[in-house]
This record gives sequence, structure tokens and C-alpha cells, in this order.
Amino acid sequence: MILCAGESLIDMVPQDGLFRPLPGGSVWNTALALGRLGAPASYLWPVSRDSFGDALLAPLAQAGVDTALCPRSDRLTTLAFVTLTGGEARYAFYDEGSAGRMLTEADLPPLPPGLAALFIGGISLVPDPCGAAIEALAVRAATAGVPVMLDPNIRPFFIADAAAHRARLDRLMALAAIVKLSADDLAWLDPGADPAQAARALLDRGPSLVLQTGGAAGAVGHTARGSLSAPAIRVTVADTIGAGDTFNAGLLDALHRAGALSRLSALDDATLSAALAHAARAAAVTVSRPGADPPWAHELPQAHAAPGGVRGTEGRSPPP
Repeated sequence: MILCAGESLIDMVPQDGLFRPLPGGSVWNTALALGRLGAPASYLWPVSRDSFGDALLAPLAQAGVDTALCPRSDRLTTLAFVTLTGGEARYAFYDEGSAGRMLTEADLPPLPPGLAALFIGGISLVPDPCGAAIEALAVRAATAGVPVMLDPNIRPFFIADAAAHRARLDRLMALAAIVKLSADDLAWLDPGADPAQAARALLDRGPSLVLQTGGAAGAVGHTARGSLSAPAIRVTVADTIGAGDTFNAGLLDALHRAGALSRLSALDDATLSAALAHAARAAAVTVSRPGADPPWAHELPQAHAAPGGVRGTEGRSPPP
């Protein structure tokens, strides 16, 4: 089981001069994409009892994601108003006192048995108490030998205390087994840094795999063995909402199917290359259609990494 712990929210996406409410959130998107790809996924985050909370749980259930760890709350759902410029998404968050933001360490359940990986990231790492709670969960997982994947997915306008957030990310990157940084993340964390040098420096601190993504420029995976690149798949872009989140899910899905999550320190080039390609294909489907709408397994007929190469799968089909 791959556990995704972090924010869910409602993206208010512009449409015909109005806003259309769509379920989303960086970590929620990753959980949804994992489920649709057929990976065993579970999700942890407080969900409001309001109508938006119901709208967040329904797609996860349809995708087969286990939401038993999600407590229901009388607090409201976070809203993110989206503006699109050239297909690129920018956000304004309404989050004060929301259901998820008030998650505390005392609310955390025990780690589920048989946990293959923990995925964290996004704005859930920024404010407290939820940021401290997710950090504590990551520490528990890493201490138990569960690989942690971190995607900071930095939104500078959401960060009130940059020094505190940098310190938290610094601690989390040291314990994570996989760290993914977009070009925007790296520009905020280390302005002007050479990407390859930054990746090598991060590998020296503990992660087994550092991923760098650059949209149309594709992705690069760095390990102690060297670096591998995966080109972006050319598609007509509707918008970029959920693209990076789908990439995360595709990578975790492929590594899980290859049995590689338990041996990331010995990750071979063939498995990594197949996982990067799978992640790129999955992300390409998401950017080709509006909103965070990740692909189902049957939409990626050659998408899954397996020991010795790539294999296809029928996976789950979307509900009728």
C-alpha cells in the first residue's frame, strides 16, 4: 500500500467567466492518480462534512483509493481559486481554520501494516499544525524503514515564514528516499543553482533518487549511479493542473510494480528509465485535458515498469 498524506481542496477553475469547482490538491491528485493507475493506494487527510468534502471522497472511492484513515470534520474545505496564463496555473488559497489545516500530530493514526511508501508534499507542509503533523508522520515512516517521497510543490505566495518552511523542507529532504523538485521549486530553494550540481548535493544528504522536472523540458532522475533523462510527451496542452502530481503517481506506480520501492538504494537504470517514461506518459494525459484529470490504467497500454522491462496492464476501468 502507498499512503498519500496531505492536502485536498476544491480548485475553483475559470470557465466562461465563472468558476467551476473541481476536486483537487497536490497530494489528493497523487492519490487519485495512483488509484486510477491500479496501484494500491490509501489517503490520509481530514475531510470536511460539507458538500465539498463529499465531492472529494467520491472520486477516490471510484478509483479504489482507501480513505478509511480520513477523519470527517465540521470545519470547511480549503478553496483554491485558479487563474490560467498561457495554460500555466496560479492559485489563491482560502485556508484559514480549514478541516485539513487543523490536523495535529495527536490525530495521526498508526502506520498501516505492509506500507510500501509514504508520499507527502504540497501546501500541507507549510502551515501549522498540519505541517508539523505531516512532518511527524514522515519521521515515523522513515524510522520504520518505509521510503518517503517528498514533492515540495512550493507555492511562494502561500508561505508566510520562508525561513521556517526552508528549515522544514531541509529536515524532510534529509530523511526522504525520493525527492522531486520542479524548476520552480529549485529556483525558490536555491536561486541560480546548477540543477545537476544541486541534485548531486542533495543525494549526498541521504535520498536515493532525486527527480527534476521541467514541464516541456522533460524530467531527469539522479541516483548515485548517474543521471537518466525522460523527454516530455508532446500533446496539445489544455492546462497544467495536476501534471506534476500525476508524474509523482506514475513514478511510484512503476517503482511499486517493479518491486523497487524496497531497494531504492540499488535502483538500476532500466527500472528507473521505465518508471520515468511511465510517469511522463501519465502526466501527458493529464495536461491534455482540463483540470486534474489523471489517466486510468487502460489509457496507458505500455505504461508499467516491471523487473526486466515494461509491461502493459488493463488495470481498472473508469466507472460507468
